[in-house]
Amino acid sequence: MSQHRRLILLTRYPEAGRVKSRLIPALGAEGAAALQRRLLLRTFRAALAACAVAGVELEIRFAGGDVKAFRNWLGDGFLCRPQSEGDLGQRMANAFADSFAEGSQGTIVIGSDCPELTAERLAAAFERLALATVVFGPAYDGGYYLIGLTRLFPELFEDIPWGTGTVLADSKRALATRNMAPAILEPLGDLDLPDDLPSWQQLSDLEEGTLRRVSVIIPALNEATSLAATLASVQRGKPHEVLVVDGGSADTTILHARAAGVTVVETSPGRASQMNAGAARATGNVLLFLHADTLLPEDWPLDVARTLTNGVAGGAFQFGISSKFFGHRLVEVTANWRARQQLPYGDQGLFLRRKLFEEMGGFANLPIMEDYEFVRRLRRHGRIAIADVAAITSSRRWKELGFTKTTLINKLMIAGYHFGVSPRRLAAFYWGNGRG
Repeated sequence: MSQHRRLILLTRYPEAGRVKSRLIPALGAEGAAALQRRLLLRTFRAALAACAVAGVELEIRFAGGDVKAFRNWLGDGFLCRPQSEGDLGQRMANAFADSFAEGSQGTIVIGSDCPELTAERLAAAFERLALATVVFGPAYDGGYYLIGLTRLFPELFEDIPWGTGTVLADSKRALATRNMAPAILEPLGDLDLPDDLPSWQQLSDLEEGTLRRVSVIIPALNEATSLAATLASVQRGKPHEVLVVDGGSADTTILHARAAGVTVVETSPGRASQMNAGAARATGNVLLFLHADTLLPEDWPLDVARTLTNGVAGGAFQFGISSKFFGHRLVEVTANWRARQQLPYGDQGLFLRRKLFEEMGGFANLPIMEDYEFVRRLRRHGRIAIADVAAITSSRRWKELGFTKTTLINKLMIAGYHFGVSPRRLAAFYWGNGRG
């Protein structure tokens, strides 16, 4: 029988002014929160990959925010619960105690402050824990970035001067009273102080150098009739990866995605949260968010790279419709005029650097208009450029309802958004009028 083991990520929700306080003088409150988002997502991806390799369960224990906020940001597929009260030692001790009480035979706790903590290093830590009772990953500042246990040792979490340069030494001394010596991993650096920022920037720049490493993220819900053609258009460009994020389809959407050999992420329905869940798992330098009924042009990766040069914050393709109907040319012309005014919609394929997406906090938790809200925020970071070629979206919406009704609904949605109508009421109006 395989062992039940758990990896616990102890972290804090990235709220400005409540995270990375020692970096606020250098980065500002918003900048420190943006860095926290990037570090947490980086650790989350490493943790997911390590858990898949090692057959380990992932749990996120958080301070700040709530479960709903984390689910909207990171999706499903892992345990998620708030940290307990108390200092760092009490919170870690309680995390271990709960894990062992729930059947774990080997648990590792990490934070989100160590950018060099890779999936490979985490998997290796579980290998060491299979042979040792206690494992430490020492940090250069005298603390540790990882602790692994096969049973709880309360003395490791009591009377330890947390936040000082003697944490690891004091923890070893506590173990020595039991005549025990821990297994020690390679030392790594945490990112806590302004002096740590240059090494982080160097690592970040090295990894994000190319714009051709594109992750395509496709939210889907009952899109079996459209998805195969969309995936074929995507894969023509040989992307770094494709993630279909399914929100609970009742048809063969997932079967089509798996048959195409792409990554399938299953999560709760909601286009915003589905796209965020895909982005949280994406490893490309550029994120392209694509509707499941939209076809990309032939050389789209080159178009994406060209569009994102010269200080551009984000981009989209021109708008095209798959077949003709009354008014189709007017729809295309007005949509492309609007896009040139810095307001492309999601059916044009929105793309930007992953770094910026993470710093912005992803899509807002809205039941509708998430692309409109996101683009308005994106404009604050620079120009939104439109590629020279079009993405072709399905005409089904206009053919089902007709040109006049579809256009009127679209205009009313925009007006309602700007007049402060609640997103829930807008969504009820939109879906209640036959829009699929």
